[in-house]
Amino acid sequence: MSESRPQVGIVCNKEVRNRYVASIDLERLEQFADFQWYECDEDTSWDDAPATSDSTKSEVMEFVSKLDAVVVCHGSPRIDQSIISVSPRLKLIGELEGDRFAQRIDVEAALASGVRAVDTTHGSSYPVSEWALGMMLIGLRNAGAHFRRLIADEQWGTPEQRDSTTEFAQNEELTGKTVGLIGAGYIARRLIELLKPFDVKLLVHDPYVQPELASSLGFTLTSLDAVLSKTDVIVCLAPLTPSTRGMLGPNEINSMKPGSVFVNVSRGPIVDSDALIERLEIGDITACLDVFDPEPVPVGSRIRQLPNVFLSPHIAGTTERSRTRFFEEMVSELERHFSGHETLHNLTPRVLSNRRGE
Repeated sequence: MSESRPQVGIVCNKEVRNRYVASIDLERLEQFADFQWYECDEDTSWDDAPATSDSTKSEVMEFVSKLDAVVVCHGSPRIDQSIISVSPRLKLIGELEGDRFAQRIDVEAALASGVRAVDTTHGSSYPVSEWALGMMLIGLRNAGAHFRRLIADEQWGTPEQRDSTTEFAQNEELTGKTVGLIGAGYIARRLIELLKPFDVKLLVHDPYVQPELASSLGFTLTSLDAVLSKTDVIVCLAPLTPSTRGMLGPNEINSMKPGSVFVNVSRGPIVDSDALIERLEIGDITACLDVFDPEPVPVGSRIRQLPNVFLSPHIAGTTERSRTRFFEEMVSELERHFSGHETLHNLTPRVLSNRRGE
């Protein structure tokens, strides 16, 4: 270990170390920094900072005090002012995954001490955006209805059925459609990249996004009502906050135009489940849902029986590749930082306020 090289540590439990830190990314990090792991297994949640014993905190304080950058993840205690104040070399704290509200980092204390805070929780945006695209295609072809018929061991797909049945009448392409996105965060931006070959018109609603982003990414920033009522496919990508909980109620759901497809890969409680079921029972829209309220989707729920619904059990962001991508992205941030460049995914009070919907 060379003191002339940056000293980078990670505080996390054994599962994170084994599943998230791929050897190829660790090798890339060790080209410009020395790496150390401190195993810790504190309980954490999105809602509360981890409660940590004095002995554990003292050990973590000793570990961090020798570092130029520390990465935290599941199992880590909160890196607060008491730890930052005894870590004179510390210039960057990174949150790896699973805590978009930074419960493991005292962001204000870090910034006040000249320590940069970043997170790479957006690493799961890649698979979520892919699954959103997949569900858009499934919905436009009403593929869920065909799958139900086939697994029920019915004769399905005869020339007569293709010419006369409702299920076959809904068989649309994505190319050239008008797509509405609710939310313009990392997932939306990745999805917009994936949609480029389809030549769609994009309407986006996000009260926190800067107009310059719309210009650079080629979408129209508009109202929630326009996204719901003027598009062929609606994709909900908004985070769950106090202001988005129940955001899509009966009025919003009933404003979706007949024939449209509704995709939700964000969080179930953003949508009024009963109102959505009632609209789907009319049969004039299709829904593809990776999330629902409550989860898992209750056995016996009417949503399970509807032919114009495709369901998946909250799998959009849980690929094995996404786990290693969190650390891959963090290594890129560390490389930028130690090369004297600006980091891309900075945590600030404003960022956290926006994520909480404040």
